[in-house]
Amino acid sequence: MLNSKKTSRVGIFIDEANIYHSQKTVKWEVDYLRLRRFFTKFGRITVLNFYTSFQYENEKQNNFLMKIGQYGYHVFRKKLKIIRKNNLYIKKGNLDIELALDAYKLKNLYDIFILFSGDSDFEYLLKLLKDENKMIFVVSTRKHISKELFKTANKYFDLNKIRYEISMIKEDQPIGWSS
Repeated sequence: MLNSKKTSRVGIFIDEANIYHSQKTVKWEVDYLRLRRFFTKFGRITVLNFYTSFQYENEKQNNFLMKIGQYGYHVFRKKLKIIRKNNLYIKKGNLDIELALDAYKLKNLYDIFILFSGDSDFEYLLKLLKDENKMIFVVSTRKHISKELFKTANKYFDLNKIRYEISMIKEDQPIGWSS
């Protein structure tokens, strides 16, 4: 099913909203340049997509998205909606359908599909890709991965177990430092 590491093509699809909440749980941040470098050990990255909602006026977020674009990510953005419901304000900015459609549409560009999300909505996509003989990797945390994705994936990466390969390292903090 899997070519050699030198010839395998890797497609990475990041559901930012899901990973954002995972980062809050693990209390450390992903360094997206280090993440990209880490996954090159599985093959040549041919798709590197990042899906996020955004607010036009959020300068910090816009700078972040521009930076990861410079790292080679294709950034797909949808304006964050704020919906009032029963005197509560709910933020909506889901890009699951865009990620799933792109992943299926681009399936001929990769052998290994890496999904950064634990959302059970992606179970059907993973099954379709498995039927196409794709190797499926899912990256999330134990508290944020659905049992459906955990069971469907060929390989599961717990964010905490790859922390030192993909985490943000502060300039005054040596590699391997634990906060």
